[in-house]
Amino acid sequence: MGRDVHDSRFRHRYLSHDALTRQLKAWVQAYPHLAHLQSIGISPKGQEIWVLTIGPEPERPRPAVWVDGNMHGTELAGSSVALAVAEAALALHTESLPLPGDVPEHLRQFLQDVLFYVCPRISPDGAEQVLRQSGFVRSAPRRTPDSVDGPHWRAKDLDGDGHCRYMRIDDEAGDFVASPKYPGLMLPRQVDDPPPYWQLYPEGVIENWDGETIPEPQWLQGTPDFNRNFPWSWQPEPEQVGAGQYPGSEPETRAVIDFAIAHPNLYAWLNLHTFGGVFIRPLIDAPDSRMDQGDLAIYQQLAAWGRSFVGYPTVSGYEEFTYQPDTPLHGDLTEFAYHQRGCVALVCELWDLFKRMDRPRPKRFVEHYTAFDREDMEWLAQWDTEHNRQRLFHPWQTLRHPQLGELEVGGLDPVVGIWNPPPEILPAICDGMVAYWLRVAALVPRLAIANVRCTPLGDGYRELRVTVENRGYLPSYGLNAARERPWNTGVDAQASAVGCRLQDPGKGRQTLGHLDGWGRGLGEASLMPWFQRSRGNGHQANVRWIVQGEGEVTVRIGGPRLGYVTRTIPIPGNATG
Repeated sequence: MGRDVHDSRFRHRYLSHDALTRQLKAWVQAYPHLAHLQSIGISPKGQEIWVLTIGPEPERPRPAVWVDGNMHGTELAGSSVALAVAEAALALHTESLPLPGDVPEHLRQFLQDVLFYVCPRISPDGAEQVLRQSGFVRSAPRRTPDSVDGPHWRAKDLDGDGHCRYMRIDDEAGDFVASPKYPGLMLPRQVDDPPPYWQLYPEGVIENWDGETIPEPQWLQGTPDFNRNFPWSWQPEPEQVGAGQYPGSEPETRAVIDFAIAHPNLYAWLNLHTFGGVFIRPLIDAPDSRMDQGDLAIYQQLAAWGRSFVGYPTVSGYEEFTYQPDTPLHGDLTEFAYHQRGCVALVCELWDLFKRMDRPRPKRFVEHYTAFDREDMEWLAQWDTEHNRQRLFHPWQTLRHPQLGELEVGGLDPVVGIWNPPPEILPAICDGMVAYWLRVAALVPRLAIANVRCTPLGDGYRELRVTVENRGYLPSYGLNAARERPWNTGVDAQASAVGCRLQDPGKGRQTLGHLDGWGRGLGEASLMPWFQRSRGNGHQANVRWIVQGEGEVTVRIGGPRLGYVTRTIPIPGNATG
Protein backbone atom coordinates (compact mmCIF):
# COMPACT_ATOMS: atom_id res chain seq x y z
CA MET A 1 0.00 0.00 0.00
CA GLY A 2 2.66 2.52 1.05
CA ARG A 3 4.59 1.99 -2.15
CA ASP A 4 1.49 2.55 -4.29
CA VAL A 5 0.74 5.80 -2.50
CA HIS A 6 4.20 7.34 -2.45
CA ASP A 7 6.25 6.08 -5.38
CA SER A 8 4.35 8.17 -7.98
CA ARG A 9 4.91 5.56 -10.68
CA PHE A 10 2.49 7.45 -12.94
CA ARG A 11 5.29 10.00 -13.34
CA HIS A 12 7.52 7.38 -14.96
CA ARG A 13 5.27 5.20 -17.09
CA TYR A 14 1.83 5.23 -18.67
CA LEU A 15 -0.70 3.34 -16.57
CA SER A 16 -3.29 0.80 -17.60
CA HIS A 17 -6.85 1.38 -16.40
CA ASP A 18 -6.36 -1.18 -13.64
CA ALA A 19 -3.10 0.43 -12.47
CA LEU A 20 -4.66 3.90 -12.58
CA THR A 21 -7.62 2.64 -10.53
CA ARG A 22 -5.27 1.09 -7.97
CA GLN A 23 -3.47 4.41 -7.56
CA LEU A 24 -6.71 6.30 -6.99
CA LYS A 25 -7.95 3.75 -4.48
CA ALA A 26 -4.60 3.74 -2.69
CA TRP A 27 -4.92 7.48 -2.10
CA VAL A 28 -8.47 7.03 -0.83
CA GLN A 29 -7.36 4.33 1.59
CA ALA A 30 -4.33 6.31 2.79
CA TYR A 31 -6.16 9.66 3.11
CA PRO A 32 -9.85 8.89 3.69
CA HIS A 33 -10.47 12.34 5.18
CA LEU A 34 -9.10 14.04 2.03
CA ALA A 35 -9.64 11.78 -1.00
CA HIS A 36 -13.08 10.70 -2.18
CA LEU A 37 -13.51 8.55 -5.29
CA GLN A 38 -16.63 8.29 -7.41
CA SER A 39 -17.54 6.85 -10.78
CA ILE A 40 -19.35 9.40 -12.92
CA GLY A 41 -20.08 6.92 -15.71
CA ILE A 42 -19.33 3.59 -17.35
CA SER A 43 -17.68 3.31 -20.76
CA PRO A 44 -19.26 1.07 -23.43
CA LYS A 45 -16.60 -1.54 -22.57
CA GLY A 46 -17.58 -1.47 -18.91
CA GLN A 47 -14.78 0.65 -17.44
CA GLU A 48 -15.34 3.26 -14.76
CA ILE A 49 -14.82 6.95 -15.50
CA TRP A 50 -13.31 8.06 -12.23
CA VAL A 51 -13.38 11.45 -10.51
CA LEU A 52 -11.25 11.94 -7.42
CA THR A 53 -12.42 14.78 -5.16
CA ILE A 54 -9.67 16.16 -2.93
CA GLY A 55 -10.34 18.23 0.15
CA PRO A 56 -11.93 17.72 3.55
CA GLU A 57 -15.72 17.73 3.75
CA PRO A 58 -16.21 17.16 0.01
CA GLU A 59 -19.96 17.76 0.22
CA ARG A 60 -19.51 21.22 1.73
CA PRO A 61 -20.05 23.71 -1.13
CA ARG A 62 -17.06 25.90 -1.89
CA PRO A 63 -15.06 27.01 -4.94
CA ALA A 64 -13.52 24.17 -6.91
CA VAL A 65 -11.31 23.47 -9.92
CA TRP A 66 -11.41 20.59 -12.40
CA VAL A 67 -8.65 18.74 -14.25
CA ASP A 68 -9.20 16.01 -16.83
CA GLY A 69 -6.94 13.96 -19.08
CA ASN A 70 -6.96 11.34 -21.81
CA MET A 71 -10.09 12.56 -23.57
CA HIS A 72 -8.39 11.27 -26.71
CA GLY A 73 -7.22 7.68 -26.61
CA THR A 74 -3.64 8.21 -27.79
CA GLU A 75 -2.96 11.14 -25.43
CA LEU A 76 -1.78 9.18 -22.41
CA ALA A 77 0.37 11.90 -20.82
CA GLY A 78 -2.77 13.78 -19.80
CA SER A 79 -3.57 11.02 -17.30
CA SER A 80 -0.10 11.31 -15.77
CA VAL A 81 -0.32 15.06 -15.33
CA ALA A 82 -3.86 14.83 -13.93
CA LEU A 83 -2.63 12.33 -11.34
CA ALA A 84 0.26 14.65 -10.51
CA VAL A 85 -2.23 17.45 -9.84
CA ALA A 86 -4.21 15.09 -7.60
CA GLU A 87 -1.07 14.20 -5.67
CA ALA A 88 -0.21 17.88 -5.24
CA ALA A 89 -3.73 18.65 -4.03
CA LEU A 90 -3.30 15.96 -1.37
CA ALA A 91 0.14 17.34 -0.50
CA LEU A 92 -1.44 20.69 0.32
CA HIS A 93 -2.97 18.99 3.35
CA THR A 94 -0.26 16.53 4.41
CA GLU A 95 3.52 16.50 4.79
CA SER A 96 3.72 12.84 3.72
CA LEU A 97 3.53 13.72 0.03
CA PRO A 98 5.86 16.04 -1.89
CA LEU A 99 4.55 19.38 -3.13
CA PRO A 100 6.47 20.32 -6.30
CA GLY A 101 7.48 23.91 -6.79
CA ASP A 102 7.86 26.82 -4.43
CA VAL A 103 4.36 27.35 -3.04
CA PRO A 104 4.24 30.22 -0.51
CA GLU A 105 2.70 29.31 2.83
CA HIS A 106 -0.16 31.81 2.50
CA LEU A 107 -1.04 30.31 -0.88
CA ARG A 108 -0.93 26.80 0.52
CA GLN A 109 -3.31 27.78 3.31
CA PHE A 110 -5.73 29.37 0.86
CA LEU A 111 -5.64 26.35 -1.45
CA GLN A 112 -6.51 24.04 1.42
CA ASP A 113 -10.08 25.33 1.17
CA VAL A 114 -10.32 24.78 -2.60
CA LEU A 115 -11.84 21.54 -3.83
CA PHE A 116 -9.97 19.72 -6.60
CA TYR A 117 -11.93 17.46 -8.95
CA VAL A 118 -9.58 15.22 -10.97
CA CYS A 119 -10.80 12.99 -13.81
CA PRO A 120 -7.56 11.41 -15.04
CA ARG A 121 -9.03 9.43 -17.94
CA ILE A 122 -12.20 10.42 -19.76
CA SER A 123 -11.69 7.69 -22.38
CA PRO A 124 -10.63 4.49 -20.62
CA ASP A 125 -11.61 2.40 -23.66
CA GLY A 126 -9.44 4.44 -26.01
CA ALA A 127 -6.44 4.54 -23.70
CA GLU A 128 -6.63 0.83 -23.00
CA GLN A 129 -6.54 -0.07 -26.69
CA VAL A 130 -3.57 2.22 -27.30
CA LEU A 131 -1.69 0.76 -24.35
CA ARG A 132 -2.50 -2.77 -25.46
CA GLN A 133 -1.61 -2.59 -29.13
CA SER A 134 -0.74 1.02 -30.11
CA GLY A 135 -2.42 2.38 -33.21
CA PHE A 136 -4.37 5.62 -33.54
CA VAL A 137 -7.52 6.06 -31.45
CA ARG A 138 -8.91 9.58 -31.54
CA SER A 139 -11.36 9.21 -28.65
CA ALA A 140 -12.70 5.67 -28.39
CA PRO A 141 -12.39 2.50 -30.49
CA ARG A 142 -15.93 2.49 -31.85
CA ARG A 143 -17.95 3.89 -34.71
CA THR A 144 -20.95 6.15 -34.34
CA PRO A 145 -24.27 4.34 -35.00
CA ASP A 146 -25.13 6.41 -38.07
CA SER A 147 -21.70 6.29 -39.74
CA VAL A 148 -21.52 5.08 -43.33
CA ASP A 149 -20.51 1.44 -43.11
CA GLY A 150 -18.25 1.26 -46.16
CA PRO A 151 -14.71 -0.13 -46.32
CA HIS A 152 -12.57 1.26 -43.51
CA TRP A 153 -9.41 0.34 -41.65
CA ARG A 154 -9.36 -1.40 -38.25
CA ALA A 155 -6.10 -1.58 -36.30
CA LYS A 156 -4.79 -5.10 -35.72
CA ASP A 157 -1.40 -6.38 -34.57
CA LEU A 158 -0.65 -8.68 -37.49
CA ASP A 159 2.91 -9.69 -36.62
CA GLY A 160 2.27 -10.19 -32.90
CA ASP A 161 4.92 -7.77 -31.65
CA GLY A 162 2.47 -5.86 -29.44
CA HIS A 163 2.45 -2.76 -31.65
CA CYS A 164 0.25 -1.66 -34.50
CA ARG A 165 2.74 0.16 -36.67
CA TYR A 166 2.48 0.54 -40.46
CA MET A 167 2.28 -1.59 -43.56
CA ARG A 168 3.96 -0.69 -46.81
CA ILE A 169 3.21 -2.03 -50.28
CA ASP A 170 5.63 -1.73 -53.20
CA ASP A 171 3.79 0.30 -55.87
CA GLU A 172 5.03 2.34 -58.85
CA ALA A 173 2.37 4.92 -57.98
CA GLY A 174 3.37 5.01 -54.32
CA ASP A 175 3.66 8.37 -52.57
CA PHE A 176 6.39 7.45 -50.06
CA VAL A 177 10.04 6.43 -50.21
CA ALA A 178 12.22 4.85 -47.55
CA SER A 179 14.88 6.91 -45.82
CA PRO A 180 18.36 5.69 -46.82
CA LYS A 181 19.75 6.68 -43.42
CA TYR A 182 17.17 5.58 -40.85
CA PRO A 183 15.48 2.15 -41.00
CA GLY A 184 11.74 2.44 -40.51
CA LEU A 185 11.52 6.12 -41.50
CA MET A 186 9.32 6.80 -44.52
CA LEU A 187 9.54 10.11 -46.38
CA PRO A 188 7.07 11.85 -48.68
CA ARG A 189 8.02 11.11 -52.29
CA GLN A 190 9.61 13.88 -54.35
CA VAL A 191 9.96 14.01 -58.13
CA ASP A 192 13.71 13.35 -58.03
CA ASP A 193 13.41 10.22 -55.89
CA PRO A 194 14.33 6.91 -57.57
CA PRO A 195 12.26 3.77 -56.91
CA PRO A 196 11.15 1.78 -55.05
CA TYR A 197 7.98 3.65 -54.17
CA TRP A 198 5.54 2.61 -51.46
CA GLN A 199 1.91 2.91 -50.43
CA LEU A 200 1.61 3.33 -46.66
CA TYR A 201 -1.28 2.13 -44.48
CA PRO A 202 -1.81 1.53 -40.74
CA GLU A 203 -1.18 -2.00 -39.58
CA GLY A 204 -4.56 -3.69 -39.63
CA VAL A 205 -7.35 -5.05 -41.79
CA ILE A 206 -10.07 -3.54 -43.97
CA GLU A 207 -13.56 -3.90 -42.54
CA ASN A 208 -16.41 -4.38 -45.06
CA TRP A 209 -13.86 -5.00 -47.79
CA ASP A 210 -15.31 -5.44 -51.26
CA GLY A 211 -12.24 -7.30 -52.53
CA GLU A 212 -10.97 -4.31 -54.54
CA THR A 213 -11.20 -0.97 -52.77
CA ILE A 214 -8.33 0.04 -50.50
CA PRO A 215 -9.75 3.00 -48.55
CA GLU A 216 -7.75 5.99 -47.45
CA PRO A 217 -7.28 5.81 -43.66
CA GLN A 218 -9.38 8.49 -42.00
CA TRP A 219 -8.51 10.45 -38.90
CA LEU A 220 -12.10 10.75 -37.70
CA GLN A 221 -14.59 9.66 -40.29
CA GLY A 222 -17.21 7.38 -38.73
CA THR A 223 -15.85 7.67 -35.16
CA PRO A 224 -16.75 10.12 -32.39
CA ASP A 225 -14.44 12.89 -31.24
CA PHE A 226 -15.34 13.65 -27.65
CA ASN A 227 -14.02 17.19 -28.04
CA ARG A 228 -16.68 17.90 -30.67
CA ASN A 229 -19.57 16.47 -28.62
CA PHE A 230 -20.19 19.21 -26.03
CA PRO A 231 -23.24 21.50 -26.09
CA TRP A 232 -21.63 24.85 -26.85
CA SER A 233 -21.82 25.70 -30.57
CA TRP A 234 -22.38 22.03 -31.48
CA GLN A 235 -22.83 21.24 -35.19
CA PRO A 236 -23.77 17.86 -36.70
CA GLU A 237 -21.94 15.86 -39.33
CA PRO A 238 -20.77 16.80 -41.91
CA GLU A 239 -20.48 20.42 -40.74
CA GLN A 240 -18.33 19.15 -37.84
CA VAL A 241 -16.51 15.85 -38.31
CA GLY A 242 -16.63 13.68 -35.21
CA ALA A 243 -19.60 15.54 -33.69
CA GLY A 244 -21.58 12.46 -32.67
CA GLN A 245 -25.34 12.13 -33.08
CA TYR A 246 -26.18 15.00 -30.70
CA PRO A 247 -24.46 16.95 -27.89
CA GLY A 248 -23.58 14.54 -25.11
CA SER A 249 -24.46 11.51 -27.24
CA GLU A 250 -21.34 9.69 -26.03
CA PRO A 251 -21.58 8.27 -22.49
CA GLU A 252 -18.13 9.62 -21.60
CA THR A 253 -18.96 13.22 -22.55
CA ARG A 254 -22.43 13.01 -21.06
CA ALA A 255 -20.88 11.98 -17.73
CA VAL A 256 -18.67 15.07 -17.76
CA ILE A 257 -21.54 17.38 -18.76
CA ASP A 258 -23.79 16.03 -15.99
CA PHE A 259 -21.04 16.42 -13.41
CA ALA A 260 -20.38 20.02 -14.44
CA ILE A 261 -24.06 20.96 -14.27
CA ALA A 262 -24.38 19.36 -10.84
CA HIS A 263 -21.35 21.32 -9.58
CA PRO A 264 -21.88 25.06 -10.09
CA ASN A 265 -18.93 25.68 -7.75
CA LEU A 266 -16.44 25.09 -10.58
CA TYR A 267 -14.31 28.14 -11.37
CA ALA A 268 -11.37 26.75 -13.39
CA TRP A 269 -11.05 23.87 -15.87
CA LEU A 270 -7.92 22.27 -17.34
CA ASN A 271 -8.42 19.92 -20.29
CA LEU A 272 -5.18 17.97 -20.89
CA HIS A 273 -4.16 16.80 -24.35
CA THR A 274 -1.03 16.04 -26.34
CA PHE A 275 1.05 17.14 -28.14
CA GLY A 276 2.68 20.46 -29.06
CA GLY A 277 3.71 22.35 -25.94
CA VAL A 278 1.01 25.03 -25.96
CA PHE A 279 -1.98 26.27 -23.98
CA ILE A 280 -5.11 26.92 -26.06
CA ARG A 281 -7.66 29.34 -24.63
CA PRO A 282 -11.03 30.65 -25.75
CA LEU A 283 -12.35 31.90 -27.96
CA ILE A 284 -12.57 28.86 -30.21
CA ASP A 285 -15.29 30.24 -32.47
CA ALA A 286 -14.41 33.94 -32.81
CA PRO A 287 -11.41 36.32 -32.78
CA ASP A 288 -10.19 38.13 -29.69
CA SER A 289 -11.88 41.33 -30.85
CA ARG A 290 -15.19 39.65 -29.97
CA MET A 291 -14.05 38.34 -26.60
CA ASP A 292 -14.89 40.07 -23.34
CA GLN A 293 -11.77 42.11 -22.72
CA GLY A 294 -11.91 41.61 -18.94
CA ASP A 295 -11.84 37.85 -19.47
CA LEU A 296 -9.02 38.24 -21.97
CA ALA A 297 -6.95 40.12 -19.39
CA ILE A 298 -7.32 37.21 -16.95
CA TYR A 299 -6.14 34.81 -19.65
CA GLN A 300 -3.12 37.07 -20.14
CA GLN A 301 -2.22 36.37 -16.52
CA LEU A 302 -2.50 32.64 -17.21
CA ALA A 303 -0.28 33.09 -20.26
CA ALA A 304 2.41 34.67 -18.10
CA TRP A 305 2.27 31.72 -15.71
CA GLY A 306 2.33 29.30 -18.64
CA ARG A 307 5.60 30.81 -19.85
CA SER A 308 7.09 30.98 -16.35
CA PHE A 309 6.19 27.58 -14.91
CA VAL A 310 5.85 25.37 -17.98
CA GLY A 311 7.61 27.18 -20.81
CA TYR A 312 4.59 26.95 -23.14
CA PRO A 313 2.96 29.82 -25.04
CA THR A 314 -0.79 30.46 -24.77
CA VAL A 315 -2.74 31.00 -27.99
CA SER A 316 -6.28 31.80 -29.04
CA GLY A 317 -8.05 28.68 -30.25
CA TYR A 318 -9.70 30.60 -33.08
CA GLU A 319 -6.72 32.64 -34.19
CA GLU A 320 -3.99 30.01 -33.95
CA PHE A 321 -5.56 26.56 -33.61
CA THR A 322 -8.25 26.13 -36.23
CA TYR A 323 -7.24 23.55 -38.79
CA GLN A 324 -8.47 25.83 -41.53
CA PRO A 325 -8.37 29.62 -41.06
CA ASP A 326 -11.72 31.21 -40.21
CA THR A 327 -13.30 27.75 -39.81
CA PRO A 328 -14.04 27.33 -36.11
CA LEU A 329 -14.36 24.01 -34.35
CA HIS A 330 -17.69 23.15 -32.74
CA GLY A 331 -18.70 21.25 -29.61
CA ASP A 332 -15.43 21.96 -27.79
CA LEU A 333 -15.18 21.14 -24.06
CA THR A 334 -13.38 24.32 -23.03
CA GLU A 335 -15.98 26.45 -24.81
CA PHE A 336 -18.67 24.65 -22.83
CA ALA A 337 -16.75 25.23 -19.60
CA TYR A 338 -16.07 28.89 -20.41
CA HIS A 339 -19.34 30.07 -21.97
CA GLN A 340 -21.83 27.87 -20.13
CA ARG A 341 -20.16 27.21 -16.78
CA GLY A 342 -18.23 30.47 -16.22
CA CYS A 343 -14.86 28.76 -15.78
CA VAL A 344 -11.36 29.93 -16.56
CA ALA A 345 -11.05 27.07 -19.04
CA LEU A 346 -8.28 26.06 -21.39
CA VAL A 347 -6.54 23.17 -23.10
CA CYS A 348 -2.94 22.21 -22.58
CA GLU A 349 -1.23 20.30 -25.38
CA LEU A 350 1.53 18.65 -23.36
CA TRP A 351 4.97 17.75 -24.75
CA ASP A 352 6.88 20.56 -26.50
CA LEU A 353 8.39 18.49 -29.30
CA PHE A 354 8.51 21.45 -31.70
CA LYS A 355 10.46 23.58 -29.23
CA ARG A 356 12.92 20.77 -28.63
CA MET A 357 13.46 20.58 -32.38
CA ASP A 358 14.23 24.32 -32.32
CA ARG A 359 11.68 24.87 -35.06
CA PRO A 360 10.72 28.53 -35.65
CA ARG A 361 7.21 29.32 -34.52
CA PRO A 362 4.87 29.74 -37.49
CA LYS A 363 2.33 32.54 -37.81
CA ARG A 364 -0.39 30.19 -36.55
CA PHE A 365 0.75 27.59 -34.02
CA VAL A 366 -1.35 24.87 -35.64
CA GLU A 367 0.80 25.08 -38.76
CA HIS A 368 3.54 23.26 -36.84
CA TYR A 369 1.57 20.06 -37.46
CA THR A 370 1.71 20.30 -41.27
CA ALA A 371 5.14 21.85 -41.80
CA PHE A 372 7.56 18.97 -41.24
CA ASP A 373 10.10 18.63 -44.04
CA ARG A 374 12.58 15.82 -44.63
CA GLU A 375 15.19 17.43 -42.44
CA ASP A 376 12.72 17.54 -39.55
CA MET A 377 11.77 13.90 -40.05
CA GLU A 378 15.40 12.81 -40.07
CA TRP A 379 16.04 14.88 -36.93
CA LEU A 380 13.17 12.97 -35.31
CA ALA A 381 14.67 9.62 -36.27
CA GLN A 382 18.09 10.64 -34.93
CA TRP A 383 16.52 11.92 -31.71
CA ASP A 384 14.60 8.65 -31.39
CA THR A 385 17.88 6.75 -31.47
CA GLU A 386 19.68 9.02 -29.02
CA HIS A 387 16.95 10.04 -26.58
CA ASN A 388 13.87 7.83 -27.00
CA ARG A 389 15.26 4.29 -26.86
CA GLN A 390 14.21 3.73 -30.50
CA ARG A 391 10.56 3.56 -29.57
CA LEU A 392 9.38 5.28 -32.77
CA PHE A 393 11.00 3.57 -35.75
CA HIS A 394 11.50 -0.14 -36.38
CA PRO A 395 12.85 -2.01 -39.44
CA TRP A 396 10.47 -3.62 -41.92
CA GLN A 397 9.75 -7.31 -42.21
CA THR A 398 7.80 -9.27 -44.80
CA LEU A 399 4.31 -10.53 -43.91
CA ARG A 400 1.42 -12.02 -45.83
CA HIS A 401 -1.67 -9.91 -45.27
CA PRO A 402 -5.00 -11.83 -45.18
CA GLN A 403 -6.53 -9.41 -47.72
CA LEU A 404 -3.71 -7.64 -49.56
CA GLY A 405 -1.17 -10.43 -49.96
CA GLU A 406 2.56 -10.00 -49.42
CA LEU A 407 3.67 -6.69 -47.92
CA GLU A 408 5.99 -5.37 -45.20
CA VAL A 409 5.18 -4.44 -41.60
CA GLY A 410 7.18 -2.10 -39.37
CA GLY A 411 8.07 1.56 -39.45
CA LEU A 412 6.53 4.11 -37.11
CA ASP A 413 4.73 3.69 -33.79
CA PRO A 414 4.15 7.31 -32.68
CA VAL A 415 2.65 6.58 -29.23
CA VAL A 416 5.82 7.39 -27.27
CA GLY A 417 7.97 10.10 -28.80
CA ILE A 418 5.37 11.91 -30.92
CA TRP A 419 1.90 11.56 -29.41
CA ASN A 420 3.36 11.39 -25.89
CA PRO A 421 6.69 12.36 -24.33
CA PRO A 422 9.22 9.71 -23.35
CA PRO A 423 8.44 8.60 -19.78
CA GLU A 424 11.90 9.74 -18.75
CA ILE A 425 10.87 13.40 -19.01
CA LEU A 426 7.36 13.00 -17.55
CA PRO A 427 8.41 14.06 -14.00
CA ALA A 428 9.56 17.50 -15.16
CA ILE A 429 6.38 18.01 -17.19
CA CYS A 430 4.26 17.00 -14.20
CA ASP A 431 6.08 19.38 -11.86
CA GLY A 432 5.74 22.36 -14.18
CA MET A 433 2.05 21.76 -14.76
CA VAL A 434 1.39 21.33 -11.04
CA ALA A 435 3.06 24.67 -10.23
CA TYR A 436 1.03 26.32 -12.98
CA TRP A 437 -2.33 24.85 -11.99
CA LEU A 438 -1.94 25.62 -8.30
CA ARG A 439 -1.63 29.30 -9.25
CA VAL A 440 -4.75 29.09 -11.39
CA ALA A 441 -6.61 27.34 -8.57
CA ALA A 442 -5.62 30.23 -6.31
CA LEU A 443 -7.75 32.60 -8.43
CA VAL A 444 -11.07 31.35 -7.05
CA PRO A 445 -13.28 33.64 -4.95
CA ARG A 446 -13.03 33.54 -1.17
CA LEU A 447 -16.06 34.59 0.84
CA ALA A 448 -15.65 36.02 4.34
CA ILE A 449 -17.62 37.96 6.95
CA ALA A 450 -15.62 41.15 7.39
CA ASN A 451 -17.57 42.96 10.07
CA VAL A 452 -20.55 42.56 12.42
CA ARG A 453 -22.20 45.45 14.24
CA CYS A 454 -25.09 45.24 16.66
CA THR A 455 -26.41 48.76 17.35
CA PRO A 456 -29.09 49.59 19.95
CA LEU A 457 -32.13 51.38 18.56
CA GLY A 458 -34.22 51.67 21.76
CA ASP A 459 -37.40 49.98 22.95
CA GLY A 460 -35.73 46.57 22.94
CA TYR A 461 -34.65 46.76 19.28
CA ARG A 462 -31.20 46.44 17.73
CA GLU A 463 -29.87 46.78 14.21
CA LEU A 464 -27.73 43.84 13.21
CA ARG A 465 -25.48 44.85 10.33
CA VAL A 466 -23.14 42.35 8.64
CA THR A 467 -20.52 43.12 6.00
CA VAL A 468 -19.53 40.26 3.74
CA GLU A 469 -16.71 40.42 1.23
CA ASN A 470 -14.96 38.45 -1.48
CA ARG A 471 -11.23 38.24 -0.74
CA GLY A 472 -10.43 36.20 -3.82
CA TYR A 473 -9.06 37.12 -7.23
CA LEU A 474 -12.10 36.26 -9.34
CA PRO A 475 -15.53 37.80 -8.84
CA SER A 476 -18.28 35.62 -7.44
CA TYR A 477 -19.66 34.96 -10.94
CA GLY A 478 -16.34 33.74 -12.32
CA LEU A 479 -15.81 35.04 -15.84
CA ASN A 480 -17.95 37.59 -17.65
CA ALA A 481 -18.83 35.11 -20.40
CA ALA A 482 -21.34 33.31 -18.17
CA ARG A 483 -22.28 36.07 -15.73
CA GLU A 484 -25.90 36.22 -16.90
CA ARG A 485 -26.57 32.48 -16.90
CA PRO A 486 -29.68 31.84 -14.74
CA TRP A 487 -27.88 29.33 -12.53
CA ASN A 488 -24.98 31.73 -11.84
CA THR A 489 -26.56 33.31 -8.79
CA GLY A 490 -24.78 35.68 -6.46
CA VAL A 491 -24.75 36.00 -2.69
CA ASP A 492 -27.77 35.44 -0.44
CA ALA A 493 -27.95 36.16 3.28
CA GLN A 494 -30.21 34.22 5.64
CA ALA A 495 -30.80 35.11 9.30
CA SER A 496 -32.52 32.87 11.86
CA ALA A 497 -33.25 33.96 15.42
CA VAL A 498 -33.35 31.98 18.66
CA GLY A 499 -34.74 33.66 21.78
CA CYS A 500 -35.08 37.01 20.04
CA ARG A 501 -37.06 37.64 16.84
CA LEU A 502 -36.66 39.42 13.53
CA GLN A 503 -38.88 42.49 13.25
CA ASP A 504 -39.71 41.57 9.67
CA PRO A 505 -39.46 37.78 9.19
CA GLY A 506 -40.05 38.29 5.46
CA LYS A 507 -36.60 39.86 5.27
CA GLY A 508 -34.93 36.92 6.94
CA ARG A 509 -33.49 36.06 3.55
CA GLN A 510 -31.99 38.83 1.41
CA THR A 511 -30.30 38.82 -1.98
CA LEU A 512 -27.00 40.72 -2.11
CA GLY A 513 -25.97 40.04 -5.71
CA HIS A 514 -22.46 39.39 -6.99
CA LEU A 515 -19.20 40.54 -5.43
CA ASP A 516 -16.13 41.75 -7.32
CA GLY A 517 -12.73 40.11 -6.90
CA TRP A 518 -9.45 41.95 -6.51
CA GLY A 519 -7.85 40.55 -9.66
CA ARG A 520 -7.96 42.14 -13.09
CA GLY A 521 -5.55 40.06 -15.13
CA LEU A 522 -2.72 41.68 -17.04
CA GLY A 523 -2.80 44.70 -19.34
CA GLU A 524 -5.57 46.55 -17.50
CA ALA A 525 -5.19 50.33 -17.71
CA SER A 526 -6.04 50.96 -14.06
CA LEU A 527 -2.91 49.07 -13.00
CA MET A 528 -0.54 51.28 -14.99
CA PRO A 529 1.74 53.71 -13.10
CA TRP A 530 0.45 56.84 -14.85
CA PHE A 531 -2.91 56.63 -13.04
CA GLN A 532 -3.24 53.68 -10.72
CA ARG A 533 -6.60 53.20 -9.05
CA SER A 534 -8.71 50.66 -7.19
CA ARG A 535 -12.28 49.81 -8.06
CA GLY A 536 -13.89 50.82 -4.81
CA ASN A 537 -15.69 48.41 -2.53
CA GLY A 538 -17.65 46.36 -5.05
CA HIS A 539 -16.13 43.31 -3.37
CA GLN A 540 -18.29 44.02 -0.32
CA ALA A 541 -22.00 43.96 0.47
CA ASN A 542 -23.90 44.96 3.60
CA VAL A 543 -27.02 43.36 4.98
CA ARG A 544 -29.12 44.51 7.95
CA TRP A 545 -31.87 43.08 10.10
CA ILE A 546 -33.84 44.65 12.95
CA VAL A 547 -33.93 42.32 15.95
CA GLN A 548 -36.15 42.52 19.02
CA GLY A 549 -35.33 40.96 22.35
CA GLU A 550 -32.44 38.95 23.76
CA GLY A 551 -31.06 35.79 22.18
CA GLU A 552 -28.89 34.97 19.22
CA VAL A 553 -29.05 35.26 15.46
CA THR A 554 -27.31 32.81 13.13
CA VAL A 555 -26.32 34.35 9.82
CA ARG A 556 -25.60 32.18 6.80
CA ILE A 557 -24.26 33.99 3.75
CA GLY A 558 -23.19 32.65 0.36
CA GLY A 559 -24.52 30.50 -2.44
CA PRO A 560 -24.15 27.13 -4.19
CA ARG A 561 -21.17 28.38 -6.19
CA LEU A 562 -19.25 30.23 -3.48
CA GLY A 563 -20.18 28.07 -0.54
CA TYR A 564 -21.34 29.57 2.73
CA VAL A 565 -19.95 31.41 5.73
CA THR A 566 -21.87 31.16 8.99
CA ARG A 567 -21.72 33.08 12.24
CA THR A 568 -23.85 33.00 15.36
CA ILE A 569 -24.15 36.47 16.92
CA PRO A 570 -25.32 37.00 20.52
CA ILE A 571 -28.01 39.67 20.90
CA PRO A 572 -27.82 41.23 24.38
CA GLY A 573 -30.85 42.43 26.29
CA ASN A 574 -31.62 45.79 27.90
CA ALA A 575 -31.44 47.67 24.60
CA THR A 576 -33.10 50.85 25.84
CA GLY A 577 -31.19 53.32 23.72
